[in-house]
Amino acid sequence: MLGAAIANLGVPFLVSFLSSALTELDNPLAKGASDALKKVESEIDRGRISVNQINAANHHIEKMIQIRSDEVRANIEQVNKSLREEIASGDQYVRRMRPTFGYIMALSWGAQMFAIAYILVFETAKAALVINAMSSLSAIWAVGLSVLGIYVYKRSAEKKAAGFNAENEVIFWNKPD
Repeated sequence: MLGAAIANLGVPFLVSFLSSALTELDNPLAKGASDALKKVESEIDRGRISVNQINAANHHIEKMIQIRSDEVRANIEQVNKSLREEIASGDQYVRRMRPTFGYIMALSWGAQMFAIAYILVFETAKAALVINAMSSLSAIWAVGLSVLGIYVYKRSAEKKAAGFNAENEVIFWNKPD
């Protein structure tokens, strides 16, 4: 009885959910996958796919989720370890790397925007070429700004842990471990 209830909540639900979600996509491959999933759903409803088979599929999904969860946990632990080592470092540059990176990013972005503004105002014939060239740099800027965003976010968390409020006023003090 419990196995049947679990079987009805796991794979059958996912099959139904994915089938209806893929139907909404304007893509022939997605529509084909949706049709195939509808056939699987029909086979489940008719009992041609047994409860034991569904339970095995549910168990497989649970294992895959656990594996992915373990991978994410390991990645987070590694980042946490790296940040703790950075904070605990006696090397002043390691501790100041985040602000240095932030200043470099800000100066680079500012120089780039002033250059674009100059071209747009004083050399308008080259504007289209420069704007198209700048769009090629979007991936580089996405990576750099993502790193900067993580740095800023983690610094805010460090300040909270150290006892600072939003205005950088000390509200309490916790010594780091």
